[in-house]
Amino acid sequence: MKKGKIGVQMMMLKGKVEELGVYETMRKLNELGYHAVEVSQIPMTAENVAELKRASTDFNIKIAALSAGLDPILPGAPGETLTSDFDKIVSDCKTLDCYFLRIGMMPLNIMDDKEKIIEFIDRAEGMAERLAEHGIALYYHTHHLEFQKFDGEYLLDIIKNNTTKLGFELDVHWIQRAGENPVEFVKQYRGRVSLLHLKDYRIGQMDLSDIDFKDMGKFYSVFTNTIEFAEVGEGNLNMKAIIEEGLESGAEYFLVEQDDTYGRDPFDCLKLSAENLRKIGYEDWF
Repeated sequence: MKKGKIGVQMMMLKGKVEELGVYETMRKLNELGYHAVEVSQIPMTAENVAELKRASTDFNIKIAALSAGLDPILPGAPGETLTSDFDKIVSDCKTLDCYFLRIGMMPLNIMDDKEKIIEFIDRAEGMAERLAEHGIALYYHTHHLEFQKFDGEYLLDIIKNNTTKLGFELDVHWIQRAGENPVEFVKQYRGRVSLLHLKDYRIGQMDLSDIDFKDMGKFYSVFTNTIEFAEVGEGNLNMKAIIEEGLESGAEYFLVEQDDTYGRDPFDCLKLSAENLRKIGYEDWF
């Protein structure tokens, strides 16, 4: 029976990496039962790459994907990019036996300009072709902003319809936040998805303790900002249906992610997500 691999998006552990180091952070993930990671927002220094490799071997944790922008997220922002650091990024992938690379987001300053977006898409497709020569597949990660429409068409569909090599890492929370059904939307991307972000969607409780109802503007600010990133199984998404459709659509890695843990220790959140995933039948995907 076909199955996927459940892992962790390490963006949510960047504070732990600063505190404990890469190796000890990975040791803790192993203790929680996770054996795949996607590396994001962690500096790819020589030391961190070496520690990722050592931990991957010692704890049998697959480095499922690495992250790199095509360009800086904003002009002049620090960090490696495929445009400037291609050889180094390819070398890191090969060192870590990792053959998926994902762009976390297109540059923020072009997201309202269709012409600049089309130029970005063309360059991303060219980069995907260049990486394929090294056996590395390039993927684009989605948020809700890719569901803005240009001439009646989702930005995300514009990217899909103007590429063949570039793949997609769909994030089910952001699909829901954009007003689409994650199960049905993932289905539309069959054959273009190898990485899926498992991030639940919760409506949090309002804190009205300091609200003066004479100031309805402040109340509505609280009222309209109750959407939360939830541990898998603690929100409102049908995760089992999402995972099954993800598998049918070609996803290999199902990566648990939570952008904000609202003061909770991220390891505790990952533990709860793992427990819930095991309860709904995915024990052997870890």
